[in-house]
Amino acid sequence: MTPPPLTVWYNTRCPVCNAGISWQNRRLVAAARSGVISFRDINLEPDALGPFGASLDDVRRRLHAVDANDRLYVGADCAVEIWRRTPGDTWLAALVGAPVIRPLARFVYDRFADLLFAWNCWKGHW
Repeated sequence: MTPPPLTVWYNTRCPVCNAGISWQNRRLVAAARSGVISFRDINLEPDALGPFGASLDDVRRRLHAVDANDRLYVGADCAVEIWRRTPGDTWLAALVGAPVIRPLARFVYDRFADLLFAWNCWKGHW
């Protein structure tokens, strides 16, 4: 079963985030062209996820995505959804998304995201 299209919101002003999404986007050229996934800069549409209760800083801190069914994915869950749509990475989505691994993945992702957000604030990447 093909997952519904996904729109991923990220912070282009963060050098680490931007590089990661650029790398992923190159791997997803066919999927992006077919509309399975798209990447959007939250800085250009800061209120885009307001209806979901996500602020600009929330998205600057962690990846956010919305699928065609208006389901919101945040942080590690967002990464899993990206991998589900990336040819060759579905195994990674299955591994990280496994019930035993997912809580650990969320914890690790969130701690890294907190550090990266603090670094970006310190460096003035807003």
